[in-house]
Amino acid sequence: RGMRVAVVGAGVSGLTATKCCLDEGLEPTCFEQSQDIGGVWRYTEHIEAGRPSLYPSVISNTSKEMSAFSDFPFPEDFPVFLPNAQLLDYLRRYAEHFSLREHIKLGTTVVSIRKHPDFATTGRWNVVTEAGGKQTSHVFDAVMVCSGNFSEPSLPLHCFPGIERFRGQYFHSRQYKYPDVFQGKRVLVVGMGNSGVDIAVEASRVAAKVTISTTRGAWLLSRVFEHGYPWDMVLNTRLMSLIKTNLPRSLSWWLINYKVNQRFNHENYGLQPEKSCLVREPVLNDDLPSYILTGRITIKPGVKEFKDNSVVFHNCPEEEPIDIVVFCTGYNFSFPFLEESVVRVENKHASLYKYVFPTHLQKPTLAVLGLIKPLGGIMPMAEMQARWVSRVFKGRGANVSPPVSQNAAQTGHVLFGLTFDEVLKTEWLVYLDTLASFIGAKPSVLKLLCTDPWLALTIFFGPCSPYQYRLGGPGRWEGARQAILTQWDRVLKPTRTRVPAGSSSSF
Repeated sequence: RGMRVAVVGAGVSGLTATKCCLDEGLEPTCFEQSQDIGGVWRYTEHIEAGRPSLYPSVISNTSKEMSAFSDFPFPEDFPVFLPNAQLLDYLRRYAEHFSLREHIKLGTTVVSIRKHPDFATTGRWNVVTEAGGKQTSHVFDAVMVCSGNFSEPSLPLHCFPGIERFRGQYFHSRQYKYPDVFQGKRVLVVGMGNSGVDIAVEASRVAAKVTISTTRGAWLLSRVFEHGYPWDMVLNTRLMSLIKTNLPRSLSWWLINYKVNQRFNHENYGLQPEKSCLVREPVLNDDLPSYILTGRITIKPGVKEFKDNSVVFHNCPEEEPIDIVVFCTGYNFSFPFLEESVVRVENKHASLYKYVFPTHLQKPTLAVLGLIKPLGGIMPMAEMQARWVSRVFKGRGANVSPPVSQNAAQTGHVLFGLTFDEVLKTEWLVYLDTLASFIGAKPSVLKLLCTDPWLALTIFFGPCSPYQYRLGGPGRWEGARQAILTQWDRVLKPTRTRVPAGSSSSF
């Protein structure tokens, strides 16, 4: 009998976890509470309890070449940044291509996961699931928790004095679907994450007035970066990563500040974050600067208090009349099916070794995937976690060394609304390289310089696309080299739909 693994959730992390288990000869069963796969990327008109909720206009923040699973490139005719429907289509193709559907039980909720009585010696888990009103008990050798973090909205109303007397309408961004609700209204968006800015931009097309309230400001990146190339293919390279991670903190701050202010001066737009460790991860939006310039959106400081039909901001004496408030205040994450002793969540922190393994379990047979917010694609990261975890479960010595270690330097503290320090700590490429080295899949640029110099230079100076982690080691994919050398062709294919006579074909 093969090792039985329970996978909780059939979103991005759950699908790749199921696939990686199969690659290692394990027997995965993936439990998905809703009626279809796709997780956060599956749009539904109605908000379902316990499920993420998208608005129809959501587009991926990372480009297709930097978001692909490492052995399954996106189709070349797909746009560079994916509308949610096409990203879901890709996930369905992935499930089909690797025959994952037969291992997924839809409409099945995981009710509880408890240590088996013989856990200390076997590391097994008792898993109780519910489908069609009927509960079933199972015993699994290991568990992968892939339930995500976008289904429990954080709405800290106690932080907003006077909200109880406000006569207008207010709701959390999770409830947002279409901008019609803002027609002719004065709108306040509280919070300046990606959802907040997206919603403010959409609202401004129909609203009388839109204001964004932000306490700390944010750096703003555009999907369209230097010379019109995708931002992550320019910034997430081995060369850039080497520079960022080896500079002193003050120089690193200066470099990022310089880079993001090249497009427009953040201070002039009221966006500049204060120079402190409280700087959030950058926001991706192409429209906000021009909407500020044209007066469609105004940036204000944090909310001081609400009144009947208005709001007062810190350091602003005058009241701002408003009709609707959208709280873009993020999400809590929790594991209601786990005992608190397995994963402790305190103040939005969870102690997880390399953001994956609970730090105090006697046996490394439970892992949490996808609970990390990198400045880069989440799909390659979740996949790399799954490749590592499935090998740890298999007992193939994949450097877990062991997760019971309480050494703070080895423990990834998951924190949402990442601070500047955390963004540097979870440097996308460094994290991928670390896990890849655990399983022997990290590419060696120096070795390649001797055997395949063109590929070595492409890997070092070009974008760190996920295919790099399939060039060698376990899970090696024959198509990896070709995928790397043709990545720019797949970027240009959907945009070069008209080629003027006499134009060069180089990118």
